[in-house]
Amino acid sequence: MTITTQYIFEPFTFTSGVTVKNRILMAPMTTSSSDANGDVTDEELLYYKRRAESGLGAVITACAHVEPLGIGFPGPFGADSDERVESLRRLATTIQEAGSKAILQLYHAGRMSNEKLLNGEQPVSASAVPALRPNAETPREMSHEEIERTVKAFGEATRRAIQAGFDGVEIHGANTYLVQQFFSPHSNTRTDQWGGDVYKRMAFPLAVIESIQEAVAEHADKPFVVGYRISPEEREEPGITMDDTLKFLTAIADQGIDYVHVSVGRFFGGSIREEDNRSRVEIIQQHIGKRVPVIGVGGLQTLSDVKEALEVTPLVSLGHALIMDPDWLSKVQKSRDEEIHQAIYLSKKEQLDIPENLWNMVTNAPGWFRVEE
Repeated sequence: MTITTQYIFEPFTFTSGVTVKNRILMAPMTTSSSDANGDVTDEELLYYKRRAESGLGAVITACAHVEPLGIGFPGPFGADSDERVESLRRLATTIQEAGSKAILQLYHAGRMSNEKLLNGEQPVSASAVPALRPNAETPREMSHEEIERTVKAFGEATRRAIQAGFDGVEIHGANTYLVQQFFSPHSNTRTDQWGGDVYKRMAFPLAVIESIQEAVAEHADKPFVVGYRISPEEREEPGITMDDTLKFLTAIADQGIDYVHVSVGRFFGGSIREEDNRSRVEIIQQHIGKRVPVIGVGGLQTLSDVKEALEVTPLVSLGHALIMDPDWLSKVQKSRDEEIHQAIYLSKKEQLDIPENLWNMVTNAPGWFRVEE
């Protein structure tokens, strides 16, 4: 199939009945710019509004924690209390009034947190195994009762998203956070009902999906998207393999998931575990794409990048590209794609509507191409 620019602007309808007006979504990216209560700030609302106005089919927000112990970085916004519903409503309304569907990403950081972020509390995880990273704290193994409360917390956070008017939620089962930790043989060494072989390690993510679907069935009075973001592999040994992921995707295909969002650094990148150069996204599309729509992501910057990706998956999400140029899609629609910014232009800070904390992160972090002019 030859992808034309016109094809990018064709609508897509998910199984739930939610229709996005085109094939381009905004990928979830941490902003670290909410207030001390976990409420969205005005500068975050401006950031999302600016990007939704470019015509995106949907905006998937930064991840919102479902429990206080789920916080994994400074300045997050939460979905962990009914007190956060009004904040979430402001976020959903801002995105929708700018013309895009609004999808709230839900997560729990698990062992990828620390006592400083948790006000002296020890991080929790499937097992008492620290992450393989510098200064990682050893988490406390969750009890059966805690696990059941956390599963329920994902459902309660979904209820709040529905009450706030969102068009859907995305389960963050990627990037080494808690849902992935339960599926990983590195972080989950349990021998009870929540651990064991690859099929038994699916218990927690499947329970989270079920909890969310129950909340949707009970509280949603209009079509509501439920997506799942997944990291297909881990570098750790033992760690999640591509074979593990394909087994898991087979298991969730009948769970009412609207899409699978593949979290990789490069759309056409190969394995991070072995000498296998086949695109992880393409493998997943071939395995599950006829049953569940796949959203591809990873290093897509130019119009030609996106067209090439859309030859593989029906939808793509853009991350860094929309930070560097919030008008990416509108420029494409106006046949001005040659004007798309390929870098962070430091002189254009006021035009990009990026929250100060996020601006500091992207202008100081390695891997970003910065231009002074």
